[in-house]
Amino acid sequence: MAAPVYIRTKQSIYVQPLSKVRLADVARVTGSKRHMSELEQMVLHQVAEEDRNIVVIDSFMIVEQVLDKFPQMELELIGPNQCVVHVEKHKRQPSPILICAIWILLFIGAAMAIMNFHYDVSMQSVQQKLHFMLTGEEEEHPLWIQVPYSIGLGIGMILFFNHWFQKRFNEEPSPMEVEIFNYQEDLDHYVAIKENKVEKQDVDR
Repeated sequence: MAAPVYIRTKQSIYVQPLSKVRLADVARVTGSKRHMSELEQMVLHQVAEEDRNIVVIDSFMIVEQVLDKFPQMELELIGPNQCVVHVEKHKRQPSPILICAIWILLFIGAAMAIMNFHYDVSMQSVQQKLHFMLTGEEEEHPLWIQVPYSIGLGIGMILFFNHWFQKRFNEEPSPMEVEIFNYQEDLDHYVAIKENKVEKQDVDR
């Protein structure tokens, strides 16, 4: 009895327009070495214009095409049931003026959010009362509290997002990266169900 071939499907991949999607692109293949190179180079899908920017390769489609070529082969599937293929369009580089405009807009928006929060919680009066409690004197602008607080606020935001421009302080992902990852995972899961050709065939029956 021949040793089984194990196929582990990837969650998602990125390909160029009009490219050929091979088994080695969407899955990791191991097991019997007999037909390994043929398996890995087997074309599962040819990306066409009508595919737009997303193609779903279902594990059932993989099994169907592999067994069509190698009827006696024993397959074992592990990992995700679908692989979402993202077709990357050629994008032109964004304009530096546009980048600066977006950066300024985000900077102003973040500053307004922080100032509105401080106004809502009466941060200035809190700092004035703190100054009075510590010194016994009233001061409208206790800068010795406000300046370190402002610096600490900025440093805290940098440490929270774990980035200083392109520099990362440690290997932990930032909260923004985690949210983007979760969003991409939910999006891939949604697309894997809605754009799955196997699922559509079952619905049409």
